Amino acid sequence: MTATDPTAADPGTQADLRLHVDALAEAGRGAGVFDDHHPPSDELISDCVHCGFCLPTCPTYALWGEEMDSPRGRIYLMKLGKEGAVEMDDTYAQHFDACLGCMACVTACPSGVQYDQLIEAVRPQLERNHRRGLLDRLFRGLIFSLFPYPSRLRVAAVLGELYRRLGLRSLAHRTGAVRLLPRRLQAVEALMPPAKLRHLATRTPAVTPAVGTMRRRVGFLTGCVQRVFFADVNQATVRVLTAEGCEVVAPPTQRCCGALSEHAGREPEALDRARALIDAFAEVEVDTIVANVAGCGSTLKEYGRMLRDDAVYAERAAAFSAKVRDVSELLAELGPVAPRHPIEARVAYHDACHLGHAQGVRSQPREVLGTIPGLQVTDIPEAEICCGSAGIYNLVNPEPAEELGRRKVEHVLSVAPDALATANPGCLLQIRRYWPGDLPMFHPVELLDASIRGVDPVTARGGRGRPSLDARTAEPGTF
Repeated sequence: MTATDPTAADPGTQADLRLHVDALAEAGRGAGVFDDHHPPSDELISDCVHCGFCLPTCPTYALWGEEMDSPRGRIYLMKLGKEGAVEMDDTYAQHFDACLGCMACVTACPSGVQYDQLIEAVRPQLERNHRRGLLDRLFRGLIFSLFPYPSRLRVAAVLGELYRRLGLRSLAHRTGAVRLLPRRLQAVEALMPPAKLRHLATRTPAVTPAVGTMRRRVGFLTGCVQRVFFADVNQATVRVLTAEGCEVVAPPTQRCCGALSEHAGREPEALDRARALIDAFAEVEVDTIVANVAGCGSTLKEYGRMLRDDAVYAERAAAFSAKVRDVSELLAELGPVAPRHPIEARVAYHDACHLGHAQGVRSQPREVLGTIPGLQVTDIPEAEICCGSAGIYNLVNPEPAEELGRRKVEHVLSVAPDALATANPGCLLQIRRYWPGDLPMFHPVELLDASIRGVDPVTARGGRGRPSLDARTAEPGTF
């Protein structure tokens, strides 16, 4: 792959890294079961004192109570791996594959253990040094040949909508045919978002001028899944930013940011995508780079670390990351100037893990929502536990993802909201899958946009009815 086109095929990228790793191993500088290309750091591993404060916040430990499926257990496995005391077999890899990467343990740890850096170091090692089964490789290949490519996603969206509108989906569920599919394909079918066909051709303008006095010139990341299935969120984001005095620049050459690849350990792919996005935004002069997807924003802020070895891009990547803000961060920093109209509703706010835990952005979305008159924002019990979406986790690990999704829905139901707000499309799809009936779901910026425009978004999406806990046994896929 080239630095400017991450979609171009170049099998040499992975091969060159493999040759480099093999050369280090032959030189006798290996790191146990890991190769010598950024294995998990001994210093970071030793920071963990095994106190157990992370245990109540870890989703997989909450589900199974297994020590090796907790953060401190996985850190111990890293230590054993560095020492060469274990093999990198299927069992070893599965303990790390089971980790959602939600980073709740980072928030909870009183010792400041940087588990985020540790797990991000282990995952590329697994991808390079552990050979997965054929079906697993094929399924992951399918995911990464589709999701980072908006043009392919649009085709998939049209096919999915035909499947829905022709009654095939309803028929498959009524007859039980869908249960004949492998669990992973069942997850793909269940999480398939309803496509708004009128939005499939929507493109964010290259430049949208500020309303009134320009306060900031911002670059806008349009995303992959976001621009196809959540184009209305992007439109709302641009409207809000311009209403608050921002000129919005969306480089038309931007492509996938590499977040899914980075979180899955596909390092060469992630780095090439990062370089290409840096190049795309280098074509425009902006004060701030804005993301409205929690997982993407988290990765953009990590470009400096990811490209630290690249002599050409290291400094540019660090400067790029320093400009990145979640849209709620920027809006809270600027303060409101556009008038707000009341929205009389009770909204449950769900902290997306890659916004709350990975980026530490918790108060700003609540602060921004708090500028809307009449809006009551309520927190959800057990807010620190992931909903089970976690990038591609709910596709490759559907069973624990389902348990976590149902658990999250029950906690949302317990606060009897009129609507739900969260800043990540994966979370919206995951919670919607298990929701018993209809609940209006929004990105926070959509609520702000509605308030500025003077419309009632909850009623417009058929809200105001509050399902009770008695409805929680409804079948998924009925939304």
